[in-house]
Amino acid sequence: MAIMQKKTEQKIAFTFFRSLSLVVVAILFWILGFIIYNGAGVIDWEFLTTAPSDGMTGGGIFPAIAGTLYLILGSSMVAFPLGILSAVYTSEYAGNGYIIRFIRIMTNNLSGIPSIIFGLFGMALFVNTLEFGDSIIAGSFTLGLLTLPLVIRTTEEALRAIPDTFRIGSLALGATQLQTIRRITMPMAFPNIITGLILSIGRVSGETAPILFTVAAYFLPKLPQSIFDQVMALPYHLYVIATSGTDLEATRPIAYGTALVLIIIVLLMNLLASFLRKKFRKL
Repeated sequence: MAIMQKKTEQKIAFTFFRSLSLVVVAILFWILGFIIYNGAGVIDWEFLTTAPSDGMTGGGIFPAIAGTLYLILGSSMVAFPLGILSAVYTSEYAGNGYIIRFIRIMTNNLSGIPSIIFGLFGMALFVNTLEFGDSIIAGSFTLGLLTLPLVIRTTEEALRAIPDTFRIGSLALGATQLQTIRRITMPMAFPNIITGLILSIGRVSGETAPILFTVAAYFLPKLPQSIFDQVMALPYHLYVIATSGTDLEATRPIAYGTALVLIIIVLLMNLLASFLRKKFRKL
């Protein structure tokens, strides 16, 4: 009798969790379907390769796409080296003392700070104090700081997942700690590190608040000439055409099209992360 009761409770629990999973998947597909239904008709070659016109009620979104890619590249150049080296230090060299535990706590707290706070900090430091102005370099540094905790945390977790027996065996064979990290630990952790890096890129591509204060332009139908120029970006462009302007009915299809392009970029980043993870695991 007790066994039958446990089986019944287990079946009820599995059914409940399975139903919750199906609800989450259904919501995801409902959102995607809504965006695709409203935005797919707008997307064509002209929409992807031309600049906006007529007060952003016509034309395309090419400067916003290019600006988003510039910011992704710039923020990656800031966050990836700093994040990976910091994670290597805290995971492989620093041990587990009070200072390192404090650093980890602060890193976790930093990852929970709202992105608009990073935007205000970036405006105060990079735009005003360092006098970069509203520019690609200011936005890149701000977004790099935003994703730095994520890069550190994912890299550190990937390194800590490697069994210590590999490190001990390498050191026993006469390799230095640096050689062990370069030839044993990092290659084994690289698939998971790559996944974390690309997921951080996905977060950068959808941020609006940090670039609002540091780099984004309302209407700039041309490509930047240097890293000290402003750019348009897909998240801010979407926000502007969906909330501002004199003819919201005319710009609403463009907003849905922009949202769909942004979703496709994030989806491609996630697919790239999955592909690279599988490829490097086979090496």
